[in-house]
This record gives sequence, C-alpha cells and structure tokens, in this order.
Amino acid sequence: MIRHPYHMVTVSPWPIMASIAAFTITTGGVLYMHRYVSGGFTLLYGLIFLIFILILWWRDVIREATFEGMHTSVIVRGLRIGVLLFILSEVMFFVSFFWAYFHSSLAPAIEIGGIWPPNGIAVFSPWGVPLLNTYILLYSGVTVTISHYALLSGDFDSTCYGLFLTIFYGVIFTILQGFEYYNATFTIADGIYGSTFYLATGFHGLHVIIG
Repeated sequence: MIRHPYHMVTVSPWPIMASIAAFTITTGGVLYMHRYVSGGFTLLYGLIFLIFILILWWRDVIREATFEGMHTSVIVRGLRIGVLLFILSEVMFFVSFFWAYFHSSLAPAIEIGGIWPPNGIAVFSPWGVPLLNTYILLYSGVTVTISHYALLSGDFDSTCYGLFLTIFYGVIFTILQGFEYYNATFTIADGIYGSTFYLATGFHGLHVIIG
C-alpha cells in the first residue's frame, strides 16, 4: 500500500446534487423575474434543496475530519489555501461592481445626461440607514472575533454568546436592508444607477445572510 498524507475522497452524491440545486435556483430566478407563475416556487425550492445538501455535505466533511482522522496537516493547509483563494475571488467579484460604479459616476455618459446620479433618481442619504448598517457590520465583526478567541481559549459560554450577537446583528442588518429596499424610489431596471446599486448591495446582503 502506498502511504501518503492526502485524503482520497470517497464517491459522494453531493457535488452533482448541489449543481442541480444551483441550476434550479438560476432557473427559478429567471422565471420569477419574468413573472412566471411557478417562478417563485421554483426559486424557493432550489434554495431549500441547496441548504439541505450543504448541511449533509458539511456533515460528511466534519465526520471525515473529526471521527475518521482524514484531515492531515497537508489537507488542512490545502483547505486554508482554498479558503484564501475563495476570499480572493470574492474580492475580485466586488471589485467588478465598484469598477462599474466608479466608471459610470466619475465620467457619466451622455445617455444619462452627463450627471450622476441621473435625473429622476432620488438617492438615499448616507447618514441614515446606510451609516447605521455600517456600524452594525463593524459590531458584528467585533463580536465574531471575540467568539473566535473565546473558542481558542476554551471559553464556550463566551463563544456562544459572541456567535449569538453576531447572528443577531446579521438579522438586524438584513431587516434594515429590506426596509431600505422597500422605501426605495427606484428599481434595478432604472438604468446604470439602479443596476449597480441593487447588484452591489444585494450580493453584499446575500453574503451577510450566508455568513
């Protein structure tokens, strides 16, 4: 038998099932945005299906690491590099949104009147809900860091307390962002301003929910 520090993953149904769930979410989203009757149900079904698959997939990974001892130091280093590359891809993902925003705002095109924001767009005050949500995100970063260090020191009560506060701040952030969307006077279809605003803030809110 050849001895090596790598984990030869057994056959798993979760990758293909996660792909099917992602395809269902994409299809449901398109149907929902085009106002098909079954669009919302398809989107919701895909999301629930994906969450269920991720729970089972993470269960298997935890089992492999904790009970089967498959995650050697080499595997752990590879997982850390994978997470770093994932974070880098997320950074570039949001760089594209900021690039679109600054490209359109610093040199407004003649098609939108040469001004930013375009005529007819009533923007949000940055000193209201956006500033409050910024503070909430900063506080959630503090509480999750406290929870992390409490976990390293073996203080599980403080760990749970910090995690509870972090999740609480995330819920409050999501509610306030939903309130902001509800009171917005423009939609994602209102030109370059609406599309960049909702894409950037929407994906950011989605990251908060997933996190």
